[in-house]
Amino acid sequence: MLSSLVNKYNIAGPRYTSYPTVPYWDNETFSLKNWKSSLIQSFKESNLKEGISLYIHLPYCESLCTFCGCNKRITKQHSVESPYINAVLKEWDLYVELFDETPIIKELHLGGGTPTFFSPENLKRLINGVLSRSTLANNYEFSFEGHPNNTTREHLQALYDVGFRRVSYGVQDYNETVQKAIHRIQSFENVKRATDTARDIGYTSVGHDLIFGLPFQTLEHVKETILKTKALLPDRLAFYSYAHVPWIKGNGQRGFNDSDLPSAELKRQQYELGKQLLSEVGYNEIGMDHFALTTDSLHESMVNGNLHRNFMGYTASKTKAMIGLGVSSISDSWYGFAQNVKSIEAYYNLLKDDILPVYRGHILNEEDLIIRKHILNLMCRFKTTWTQNNLHFDELSDVLIRLKEMEIDGLLNINSNSIEVTKKGQPYVRNICMAFDLLLQRKLPDTQLFSMTV
Repeated sequence: MLSSLVNKYNIAGPRYTSYPTVPYWDNETFSLKNWKSSLIQSFKESNLKEGISLYIHLPYCESLCTFCGCNKRITKQHSVESPYINAVLKEWDLYVELFDETPIIKELHLGGGTPTFFSPENLKRLINGVLSRSTLANNYEFSFEGHPNNTTREHLQALYDVGFRRVSYGVQDYNETVQKAIHRIQSFENVKRATDTARDIGYTSVGHDLIFGLPFQTLEHVKETILKTKALLPDRLAFYSYAHVPWIKGNGQRGFNDSDLPSAELKRQQYELGKQLLSEVGYNEIGMDHFALTTDSLHESMVNGNLHRNFMGYTASKTKAMIGLGVSSISDSWYGFAQNVKSIEAYYNLLKDDILPVYRGHILNEEDLIIRKHILNLMCRFKTTWTQNNLHFDELSDVLIRLKEMEIDGLLNINSNSIEVTKKGQPYVRNICMAFDLLLQRKLPDTQLFSMTV
């Protein structure tokens, strides 16, 4: 039965960190002017109430990992650090100038690339520069992504000193054959050192990112990785399906063939095995592809109904406004999205002329906002409801028709004014969301735009 469901539902589909998804943004009607207007509106409505989120993209890496689909620049020249930080702080200044009051930061996340490519001193300068133009919300959360091989005690201490209490390490898999294929060689000892050091300094949440479906990866490899992960007991885990998207420009996914990847059925077996092993030691499944101990804020947010999903993935709290700084970063005002240019040179040139470095985006209409709420409900709570006047839209009946076969397959239950995803259906939540994705349904892509859902 598992095999037939996997074969049936393993199709290309979005991961729904946004709705509309990026390929369906209406760039023709988008402008920098209406993006600023949507952000100012969102900021006025929410800054004093809940604060804002910041995502800062730090794109530099010393070597290329061939599983990575992120925007990055490979170099060993650390002279690039200061100019980039100066540019990010200039971009932040341009945003702050839009607002009538001081921004209150609820969440701040450093992603990459490899944030720990930057020296502790430069990371501290970056954060202090941001904080000099803002204030902090109660119960704010600062987090960063660290590479176990180069995250030093000095990195951890410097970031702790400016407010960071959560770190996530990219582990992927401990098997040497898999590590060689993805060009990410790191030992268990390095991961243990980085994990133990963070806890020793006082970090309250240490996360590990694991990936299944990697080249040459077997069930035994997944079991070995999970067993080693148990020994360190990180507070939260991301257990992702490898997203194979080699057609994206600048992607590093090469050095292995499609035939080296596990089949869809084997990938699902890897996930089910990993989930079973994790549950045995107290991890709870959070939304899609995430797990946390009951003591972690991500689990608490799920229990309280506050779990949120955006371009940073799952977060423990929601802010209406999320500003992305740095090359390729995506901002979200709730009413609109905007993405920065992907070239560092273009990024510098626009900022030099005091222009926000945005190159595309989308302003949400009323239908978009309703669909977005349904998809968020499904991704964060595995259920969504509607009434005639609340989260109702003209094509709801068509959506329910598309979901009927999934109900027959036991993936969800359709009620008079709600749907609820079953335990059996949770691994297929992306497919369920696709039934609500009216833009996707109205214009199915001619070429593959997304990774496979299984």
